[in-house]
Formats: sequence, C-alpha cells, structure tokens
Amino acid sequence: MWNQIYNPLDNEVLSTIAAAIPAVTLLVLIASGKVKAHIAAVIALIVANLITIFIFTMPAGLSIRASLLGVVTGFFPIGWIVLNVIYLYRITVESGRFELLQRAIGGVTEDRRLQLLLIAFSFGAFFEGASGFGTPVAITGAILIGLGFSPLAASGLSLIANTAPVAYGALGTPIQGLASVTGLDPYVLGAMVGRQLPLFSLIVPFWVIGAFAGWRGMIGVWPAILVTGISFAVPQFLISNYINPWIVDIGASLISMACLILFLKVWQPKELWLSPALRTNDPSADLARPRTDADRKPLTQAQLWGALLPWILVCIFMLVWGTGAFKTWANAIFSWNYQVPDLHNQINKVAPVVAKPTPETAVFAFTYLSFTGTGMLLAAIVSGLLMGFSPARLIAEYGRTIKVCSISLITISAMLAIGTLTRLSGVDATLGLAFAATGVFYPFFGTLLGWLGVALTGSDTSSNVLFGNLQKITSQQLGLSPVLMAAANSSGGVMGKMIDAQSIVVASTATNWYGHEGTILRYVFIHSIVLACLVGLFVTLQAYVYPFTAMVLG
Repeated sequence: MWNQIYNPLDNEVLSTIAAAIPAVTLLVLIASGKVKAHIAAVIALIVANLITIFIFTMPAGLSIRASLLGVVTGFFPIGWIVLNVIYLYRITVESGRFELLQRAIGGVTEDRRLQLLLIAFSFGAFFEGASGFGTPVAITGAILIGLGFSPLAASGLSLIANTAPVAYGALGTPIQGLASVTGLDPYVLGAMVGRQLPLFSLIVPFWVIGAFAGWRGMIGVWPAILVTGISFAVPQFLISNYINPWIVDIGASLISMACLILFLKVWQPKELWLSPALRTNDPSADLARPRTDADRKPLTQAQLWGALLPWILVCIFMLVWGTGAFKTWANAIFSWNYQVPDLHNQINKVAPVVAKPTPETAVFAFTYLSFTGTGMLLAAIVSGLLMGFSPARLIAEYGRTIKVCSISLITISAMLAIGTLTRLSGVDATLGLAFAATGVFYPFFGTLLGWLGVALTGSDTSSNVLFGNLQKITSQQLGLSPVLMAAANSSGGVMGKMIDAQSIVVASTATNWYGHEGTILRYVFIHSIVLACLVGLFVTLQAYVYPFTAMVLG
C-alpha cells in the first residue's frame, strides 16, 4: 500500500505550487494557441507523471497504471458520447434534415439572441439533465453552427450556457456522488443546491446574451430573457426542494422551452438581431453562414416532424438511458468491472482529507449497454434507417465520423488521464487543502474549490467525489454547515465546466473548429472565474449574513 502525501516538500506553499504545475501547463499551452490541444494534453500528462513520481513519491508503476486507466476512461464513456453525437449530427446533415431543423427554429424566431436562449440555454439544459457528460455542448454547438453562428459564438456561448443545470446533470448524478462520499442525504444536498443555483439560472441567460450582443443587444430582448430565466429558476427551486434532485433539469428545461416559445407568439423584439458573430472581436466571424431566402421558407407539417424526428428519438433514448432502472437492467445483461492489477486498492487516501485511511479503487467499469453514448448511437442508427439510409451507408458515415473525431478522442483521453492521475496521486487533494486553509473566508474559497475540481477533472460528479468529504470535514472544523459547503462544492463547480479542457475539445469538435481550443479557452475563462466568484460571494452571504437560507430542511 502507498499512502498519499499532501505536503511532500514540507512546505505548504511549495507543495501547492508543485501540485498546480500539471493543470497550469495544460491550460497555458492550450491558451497560447501555439500548441494543438492533443499535443498540449500529452505534454501535460508527461509533466503530471514526473510531478507525481519525483515530488509526490508515487511509485512509477502506480503512476503509469493510473494514467492508462484515465486514457481508457476518457474514451469510455466521454469520448463515446462525443463520437456518437457527431455521428448523429452528420447523418442529419447528409439527409437534409438538419437544414429543415434550421428552418424550423428560424420559424420560431430569426433573432439570433432568442435562438441562443432556446437552443444553448433551455434545450441544452434538457440534455444536461438527461445525459450530461459533454452531451449538451456537443448537441447545442452542432445546432448553432448549423444555424449559421460563428464557430466561436457557437462553442463559447454553448459552454457558458451549460452551467446552471450542471449540478443536476445526468438525472442528478453529481448530487448522488456528493451524497456517497459525505454520507449526507441526497435530498437535503439537492435542496441546498436548489437554494444556490436558481439565482444564477436567472443570471446566466442575461450573461449569455450580453456576451453575444453586448449591453444594448441584451436590453433589446430583456423580457424574453427574463421569461427564460424565471421559468427555469423557479421550477429548479421547487423541484429540488419539494420533489427530488433527479428530475430537476428535465422538468425545468421543458417548462422553460415551453414558456419561451409561447411568449414569442405574443412578443417579438422591435429590432431583429441577425448577426451570427460575437459583437466583440470574433476571429471566426468570416466562417459564419448568413441566412438565405431558402432558410426563411415555411415548412410543411411533414417537413417539421421530419426535422424534429432525430431529436425526438434522442430525447426518448436519453431519458431511458438516464434512468436507474434501465441501467440496472442493462448492466445485468452485460457488465465488466475490471479491477486494475497492482493499482486497485493499492493507494490510501489519508487524513486530513478523510477521517481514516481509505483505499482508492481503480476499476474500469465497461458497462457498454448502459453507456449514454450507446443510447446516442442507437438513436442515430434508428434515425438513419427511418430517414432512408442503408446499413452500408450508415457504416460508411460512421467510418468518416471516426476519422473526423480521432484527434479530439486522443485529446479527451489524455486529459482524463491527467485527471485520474492527479486524483489517485493526491495532487488534487493538495490543492484542495490549500483552499481549506483560508479560515473565515472558507465559504468563498471552498466554493472556488468546487470550481477548481471541475476545471481539473471535467466533471461536477468527479469534483464532488474528490472534494466533497474534505468540504464536510473542513466546514465542521470551522463551525459551518457541512450541507452548505458540500452543496457549494457542486454549485461552484458548475462554473468550472466551461473551462475544463475536455468540454472545450467537445465544443471545438461539435463546431468543426479544430485547432482553436486556445481561442475558446481565452474567451470563456474570464466568464468562468467571474461567475464562480459570484457564487462564492452568495455562499458567503448564506453562511454569515442570511443563514436562514442555509438551514437544513426538516
């Protein structure tokens, strides 16, 4: 057994700096724009291995095995989702159904700001709730680029919009993960998150439109933004506090979409915003596709249902694949849990991260049938057959999709390898302990710890599993509510989703803007850190100024 070491240099500052080197290396290389994302990820992975072996004294065999586990985990399930979402998108494009979808959405509104509200925020929230793990950004990014948005607008705004719903993604998986490591009631945790995020569910739609069209552009559609935000935030609060944390995003997104569409039947902006590029400097503006007269031609009823068919099937498959009952049934048919030799239960997580030494599991769960990506693949195949594709043509298109996505899949796997290695080596815990040492400012910095966890691991669930118990232990030592701070880990984490490397790669892949991951990261980073700080300030108010909002439900 090897025990994790959180202060290998006997100096907390130096140890924290050493722990930050892999993540900083990755982000700096990507942000520079001079190193392609897959090369940056491989370099950062090598750096991470050197740090864990030579500074954190992790045995080389353990370090390499942890990296390999992360590589495989990067493809299954994350890369598997991305590959099959892009496959579905390509099928709809080849069949002409995607063009019909563009015309259908244009029939609701030609205003680009309102299209963003409908697709990036409300529709994206539905897919976050149904499946999570990169699906919403992949789908909304592909739809927006098809609607003619510039690649930077489509990718960056999809990332910003996919924040407020993340804590309840994949039918509440982050909340369940948080409950599993803290021992706290998932219903209570979900309710507390539901007292933090609704404010930001109201803010984020304004933020997205402001980022796209500027202040004046946002003011021009403020009634629609308000309807979108309120119709999402109120159900998010009510469902999380009075029903359960599993269906929050599904219910809130459907209500939000319905309210916005109905509102647009009685209200339209005085001036249409038709520009598909960011109002600020947009290096991808020349790649935007302007709307044509053909785009404005009304659809027949048959064409409308034909355009919606693939996405209706996706919704059905994702809802089925997201249920616990289906996963239990599918895993009973096929499930392979591979315990990595000489890694599984060979590493101890120790105090102060946990109360007593706890072995780290290292299991690759190849639950192929229940993977979200498998449901997406079946939805694509069924859609293709119904649209007249032959089996041979479907196979040929899949081969072309693999070729298109190959570099992105390598990148995602390398990034997951970094996340897995830093988790098993205790490097992430070292960074977490630095945040935990902030005393009275802990509600603010503890929230940013969740942000950091998602930025590093790419998952709110992983961040909750990684830092959830640390949040509980630290808050108890400081006399704070453990429920409040555990929930803050998840709420703060959602703002880190837009800058995690795998999400950026998913966005660049979905918008066919390969090699520009650095541009996307530079664009969304300031939005991410400012929103995370706002969440931290709100949690601080909950802790010290308005503690009644942080009371545990009876």
